[in-house]
Amino acid sequence: MTPASHSQVTKLHIESFGQGPDLVMLHGWGVNSAVFAPLQASLTEYRVHYVDLPGFGLSQPLTGELADWVDALVVALPMDAIWAGWSLGGLVATQAALAYPEKVKGLITIASSPCFMAREDEAWPGIPPQVLRQFGEQLGQNLPKTIERFLAIQAMGSETAKDDIKRLRDLVLAKPLPNEAALLQGLAMLKDIDLREQLPSIQQPWLRMWGRLDGLVPKRVQPKLPTATHFQDVMMPKASHAPFISHPDEFLQALRSWLTQLHR
Repeated sequence: MTPASHSQVTKLHIESFGQGPDLVMLHGWGVNSAVFAPLQASLTEYRVHYVDLPGFGLSQPLTGELADWVDALVVALPMDAIWAGWSLGGLVATQAALAYPEKVKGLITIASSPCFMAREDEAWPGIPPQVLRQFGEQLGQNLPKTIERFLAIQAMGSETAKDDIKRLRDLVLAKPLPNEAALLQGLAMLKDIDLREQLPSIQQPWLRMWGRLDGLVPKRVQPKLPTATHFQDVMMPKASHAPFISHPDEFLQALRSWLTQLHR
């Protein structure tokens, strides 16, 4: 299988594998599309587009905000695809589903939240503000160490945390470290973006995948989200923030089951 479809227009790096319905995979903060490499062999009946978000992996940075990222991605990716996003990537995929309903056929969010920052006044569970602030301050001091610390937080809670961290690190370091400006952009998105009020307007089928032991997106987020007949939740009882790394078989079973139903 050879990678294809490298978008020169927006300088986004996209590798496409397999044949079948289009599936877009968007990674989280601090990493790149290589985190999804373990899934590649199991999704060959789909045309999967592994995207490096702007300023991450081999993609060029892109100034602006979440909407600007989404505009660039929509131009570079096929029409009528299912968009799957992990963590920050889930925020990007959700914004794409809201802004371009005619181009996004289905939505999958993995260990993701419409509002990542904890909001104490609303009893909204999430990342404490000081944690995001610390990451922002540490970026300028030691980029590799900051990324590594973030990877450790993502695996926290998993029974295989040590192995998970090593796998994540090995996959991520196969590509260049992220651009510092893009990391700050991503942190600002995690801190400021709040899509909660817009969620009921999502018309596409939506699969929401969660890790019960997730330290970044607490399990208490899921019951606070709107429900609908075309929304489905899958809670993985022993997974934390990277279920496709710690529990790939369980993750793939749930993902493939949902995709099969969608394409019946």
